[in-house]
Amino acid sequence: MSILVIGGVTIDQLHLVGQPAPITTPGGAGTYTALAGACAGASVTLFAQRPNPLPEILQPIAQSLHWIGPEIPLADLPRLEIAHYGGGKAALLTAHWGAQARLTPDALPADLSEYRFIHLTVMATPQRQLDFLHTCRERSNGRSGSGALISAGTNGKTAYGETETVRALIRQTDLFFMNENEANALFGSVDNAHAEPGKRLFITLAERGSLVLDGQTRTYLPAPTVNELDPTGAGDTFCGATLAGLARGLDPVYAAREGVQLASEMIQGMGPEVLLGACGR
Repeated sequence: MSILVIGGVTIDQLHLVGQPAPITTPGGAGTYTALAGACAGASVTLFAQRPNPLPEILQPIAQSLHWIGPEIPLADLPRLEIAHYGGGKAALLTAHWGAQARLTPDALPADLSEYRFIHLTVMATPQRQLDFLHTCRERSNGRSGSGALISAGTNGKTAYGETETVRALIRQTDLFFMNENEANALFGSVDNAHAEPGKRLFITLAERGSLVLDGQTRTYLPAPTVNELDPTGAGDTFCGATLAGLARGLDPVYAAREGVQLASEMIQGMGPEVLLGACGR
């Protein structure tokens, strides 16, 4: 089954623990999620704005994925500077969002019925995610009328700053991905987090693994101990691999176990290099 990932592609400058100088790498929630899904065996399409001309640093992404979306000038490509401090602590130092906020639902293909899953990565606002969700519901209804299963994610800024809108997004999606900090903002604590009947929540716990909430069932999945080099995109990688497992027919726990494993492998490299290498095999 195929997956549509709606999200951004960026060029990131990363300050990593133990590295004498920052590194420049492809980034973006859309990039990591889509690459992880492809690596985990799904047919993935990435809907994101695509710069023209395409810089050399992004060409491996175009070669690894079916990348669709409106063209933008290269100068409008989002660029982020991120510092990692270890222990799950990071800070966004500078951000040039460029054309990211101008990615709108009207640019989506008119027929989305070929996709079994559609994932909405973090966007400029959670309301923008809701706008995409409504359009995807309308355009994914095929002859059966069942439509795609829609998932989404959030970040700490919106989870704390626009809590009610994010909660509305959770209620309207079929699956939702968040980390421990975001769960604290939305539910008060991870222990209070819950999935409504028929819904599934996936909560990443950094080096401790992840938690799968499927109705009233809570399943903890530990992560293997690894030497972390770059944690950028770990949550998105978990998301993409988990969705790929679900698309292949795995139950949520087994799918999330694959997500934990791929995220653990990915953080041992810089940027998405492990994912790009796996997709190229």
